[in-house]
Amino acid sequence: MPHYLDYAATSAMRPPEVHDAVRRYLEETGATPGRGGYALAVDAGRTVRSARDEIHALLRLPGDSSRVTFSANATTPLNHVLHRVLAPGDVLVVTDFDHNAVLRPADWLRLHGDIEVRHVHGRPDGTLDRRAFAEAVKGARLVSLNAVSNVLGTTLPIAELVDEVHRAGALVVVDAAQAAGHLTIDVGTADYVAFTGHKGLLGPQGTGGLWVHPNVDVAPFVTGGTGGRSTDRAMPDAYPDHLEAGTLNGPGIAGLGAGAAWVRSRGVATLHAHASRLKARLWEGLAELPSLQVLSPQDPGGAAIVTIRLEGTDPASFARGLDRDHGVQVRAGLHCAPEVHRLLGTTATGAVRFSLGWASTEADVDAALAATAAVLDTSSALL
Repeated sequence: MPHYLDYAATSAMRPPEVHDAVRRYLEETGATPGRGGYALAVDAGRTVRSARDEIHALLRLPGDSSRVTFSANATTPLNHVLHRVLAPGDVLVVTDFDHNAVLRPADWLRLHGDIEVRHVHGRPDGTLDRRAFAEAVKGARLVSLNAVSNVLGTTLPIAELVDEVHRAGALVVVDAAQAAGHLTIDVGTADYVAFTGHKGLLGPQGTGGLWVHPNVDVAPFVTGGTGGRSTDRAMPDAYPDHLEAGTLNGPGIAGLGAGAAWVRSRGVATLHAHASRLKARLWEGLAELPSLQVLSPQDPGGAAIVTIRLEGTDPASFARGLDRDHGVQVRAGLHCAPEVHRLLGTTATGAVRFSLGWASTEADVDAALAATAAVLDTSSALL
């Protein structure tokens, strides 16, 4: 049996309730939500509404759940917000901790959309240069905040930063891809929150979405059929139809709803405490090994991510050795977060990330530590 330690990429291990929900939708429902008044279509609609309610409750969002809208991932809604909120001449603020899901559309808008992009640097301990941040948000239209670094596992003080941005008169989009389901964070005062379904929410790939605060709006990024008001050329004003053009991923959303319900029933704090205990065991064990440097802070309040830099060993080869010879599965590379690796000094080589989740065990951690020591010994012998 493999030792899966790549939960920051996806929760490949999912509770049986998630599998059952997808299977049940396909076998017993099968219809498309919002596309008919017959029993199966109504049942499909109820499944999607239940998933909205679960996400809304789990993320502790204000207003009603209709402002939770579904898409295929977190990347799409992040692009949605950047492309629809910003206009020529506007200023966008990003940070070192942003994922390429923000950095790439930001660069496209800089090159093609007449948008000024201000970049706020961070520190290797996961903190921001707050003085530079305060200057950058002055006169900005939109600020992107990544709740949890997918490389370091560190968190930003989202509620505090959102208040600071609002005082400066700007809007905030929070990337909660690594936070939702893993950590209890306060995002309720943000204007937009993007989430993905396949990480801490334990849903299938191909699910995610965007929450829009009741006090703001965003123009649709994609337009098309919604199942209602079909004679109107414009998208409906009412949420969620306002942002949900085309057929929804009914089976995936059924699984997402089941995953969110499972997380909520166990408690995010309880799941985080479990992963944090294992993270401490892993961090301490890795810190004792020669020929590597632990880059992630020991912070127990952060996500269960431990990233290391190797000395004299190629990270990709190291990860292959862990998997091939020991069944330990981790992620090597730049993790779609190039600015974090720039500040860590690992851009040229990348790093190796171990990440834990709800199903991780002490046996997984101990296997990872033993495998790491063995692969390092083998690599040293070859030098």
